[in-house]
Amino acid sequence: MSGPAKTDAAGLLGELALALATGSVEVVDLTHALDPDFPVIVLPPEFGQCARFRMEEISAYDGRGPAWKWHNFTCGEHTGTHFDAPSHWISGRDQPNGAVDEIPAERFVGPVCVIDCSEGVRGNDDFELTPEVITAWEADHGRIPEESWVLMRTDWSKRAPEDYLNMREDGAHSPGPTPEAVRLLVNERKIRGFGTETVGTDAGQGMHYTPPNPAHYYLHGAGRYGLQCLKDLDRLPPTGAILVAAPLKIRNGTGSPLRVLALVPGAG
Repeated sequence: MSGPAKTDAAGLLGELALALATGSVEVVDLTHALDPDFPVIVLPPEFGQCARFRMEEISAYDGRGPAWKWHNFTCGEHTGTHFDAPSHWISGRDQPNGAVDEIPAERFVGPVCVIDCSEGVRGNDDFELTPEVITAWEADHGRIPEESWVLMRTDWSKRAPEDYLNMREDGAHSPGPTPEAVRLLVNERKIRGFGTETVGTDAGQGMHYTPPNPAHYYLHGAGRYGLQCLKDLDRLPPTGAILVAAPLKIRNGTGSPLRVLALVPGAG
C-alpha cells in the first residue's frame, strides 16, 4: 500500500482511535471469565472429556517469589468462551490452515451479524435456527454479507451455571441451528464463522440431526470457524459491529479460550 491509499488508511485508523477515546465507538466484552465453576460440555462417558479451568498459585509476594504474584493454569482447548478451528472436527481435518496457529491473523477481525432468537428460546429450550428464521431476519436487515461472523443471540448466557447445560435423561437441551440453516450460511452466504451463547455451536440435541452436529460438520468442513459460550449478545446491534476474536496461538491447536470483543456504535 502506498500513496493516497496509505494516507486514507492512516486517517481511518486515527478516526477509530478518536472514536474509541470519545466513546462514539464502544468496546463490548462478549467473554465469560475463566472460572473453575463454569460448565464445560459433557459427552457420553465412553468418550474423553473436556477439562474445566484450574488455577494454581506459584507465588504471592512471599518466600516463593518476594516481588511477584503468578499462577499456573490448566484447561481444555474448548473450555469457557472459546474458538473452534477447522481441525477440531473430522470434516475439517484436511483443511489448509486448519489449526489455530496457522489461521491468518486478519481472519480474526471482521463484520458481525446478530440474529435475535431470544424470544423463541424463552418458550422452547430446543429452539432451532432455520433458513426461515435467517431469511426473515434478512428481510428486516438485509442480506448477510460474505465473510461475516453470524452470532445466534439466545440470552442463554444469562442462565445460572447449574442451568447452563440443561442436562436431562436424554442429554443436553439447548438451542442451535438446523443442518439446512448451516448449509445456507456456509454455502450461500459464505460466512466466516458462527457463534452461540451455548456450550457448543450445535444444539444440545444436535447429535440427532443428519449429519450429527451439523454446525461443526459443515463449518469446519468448509474451513470456517466457531465461537461458543459467548455472552451479552443483547448489547450488539443486528448489523454494523466489528468482531475481534483471536485465539491463543497454540501450535497445532484445534481451538482455544479467547477474549471476544465487539466494536459497536457508542453514545459518545
